[in-house]
Amino acid sequence: MNTDQLFMKRCLQLAEGGIGQTEPNPYVGAVVVHNNQIVGEGFHRKLGGPHAEVFAIQAVSDKELLRKSTLFVNLEPCSHYGKTPPCAELIIKNQIPKVVVAITDPNPLVAGRGIEMLRTAGIEVVENVLSKEASWLNRRFITFHAKKRPYIILKWAQTRDGFIDIDRSDPNASVQDNWITGSELKTLVHQWRSQEMGILIGKNTLINDNPQLTVREWTGRNPIRILVTGTIPNEKYAIFGNDKKTLVFNPVKSIETEKATFIKIDFSDNIIQQVCNSLFDAGISSIIVEGGKQMLNSFISTGIWDEARVLTGEKTFQKGLEAPSLTDAIKIDQKNYGKDSLQIYINNRL
Repeated sequence: MNTDQLFMKRCLQLAEGGIGQTEPNPYVGAVVVHNNQIVGEGFHRKLGGPHAEVFAIQAVSDKELLRKSTLFVNLEPCSHYGKTPPCAELIIKNQIPKVVVAITDPNPLVAGRGIEMLRTAGIEVVENVLSKEASWLNRRFITFHAKKRPYIILKWAQTRDGFIDIDRSDPNASVQDNWITGSELKTLVHQWRSQEMGILIGKNTLINDNPQLTVREWTGRNPIRILVTGTIPNEKYAIFGNDKKTLVFNPVKSIETEKATFIKIDFSDNIIQQVCNSLFDAGISSIIVEGGKQMLNSFISTGIWDEARVLTGEKTFQKGLEAPSLTDAIKIDQKNYGKDSLQIYINNRL
């Protein structure tokens, strides 16, 4: 790994500090380097707050060094006025002579204009340093702008013999018997929830499990709860509590209540695409789908998913509801958590 890559790696490490805080904005880290030494660094900490470049430049104690330094940043500096002024203008104002960028910004408001602004001002710009790693880190942001929908993570837990639920028609099976994995993975799942903007289930999961869909085993924000249902549910279910309104996609009505926003869609058409379109319009850049087999298969069959996280426990059910089967999937990682395991897949069709 050369020096440019090492400094960009530091940008990526810093950028991870924004996960769960900046969405739908990207995760961005920046470092200012003088004579191969980092003299200032920072990252985008929260939505609406200063960008990474601002923190990195502010951290340089001797501002005269900026005229002889290189700024590394994992995403193209912005060129437009949003919640904050353009970072490209700040770089030009401080007369930084060179900028190294991992990837261009897919946001149509930027999309190369930041780099063009820098080069027009006479600043040397180097592109595509650790671009693969930078794209993976900001896969939610890139998908949101490139595909006009949220980044979609499918998640389920399955037994060693391939079931995701007990046989609920069996009078001898109790609801308490259906927990599959251990406490370590439960904590990890709650961490995941804190990192995504929304969490989605279907009617069967609502009725069978009455889940809260909140972050309880981890410190972080609760995701927006999303329900897709062919009938209007009773708002006494657990997902209608807490600090945010629940989005309810249904074929009956569009209405606002104290606890929910009901959104009417056409259940005779592509339900998943309609849901994705509405979530994009609402600025929701990522969701984790924790629904049952029917809901998970709806995403799988349409091919509209990006990542799948499959938790496998040591327990066996012998009979019950079989786990979904992924198609066109590439396994990219596998880890063990005690007697449980986690497999991560990406959609090969995308």
